[in-house]
Amino acid sequence: MGNQTGLYTRYVILLTLNSGNKLTEKLIKEHVDFLKKLESKNKLVLCGPFSDYNGGMIIIKAKSYKEAQEIAESDPFIISQAESYEIRTWELSCKENNHMGMG
Repeated sequence: MGNQTGLYTRYVILLTLNSGNKLTEKLIKEHVDFLKKLESKNKLVLCGPFSDYNGGMIIIKAKSYKEAQEIAESDPFIISQAESYEIRTWELSCKENNHMGMG
């Protein structure tokens, strides 16, 4: 099978609107452009805002936590300090990896 380190790893960027901040139309468009660039590089898996929380989530493919952090810190929402972020390392459980060897 070869080296599959990270093959089933994704990174979840959790975005939270910082208190007292609002997202302007200009900033949202810059964020969408950022997401389009991630998509064109095959890094973006899923993304979107929460309907019950002031923030959103971006799920990405990255080679390492450090790369995921660099991507998060390149987001206009983070650069502008309108939002803050947390990263979670997500290990996928799926048919292809026999549900992490437990299936």
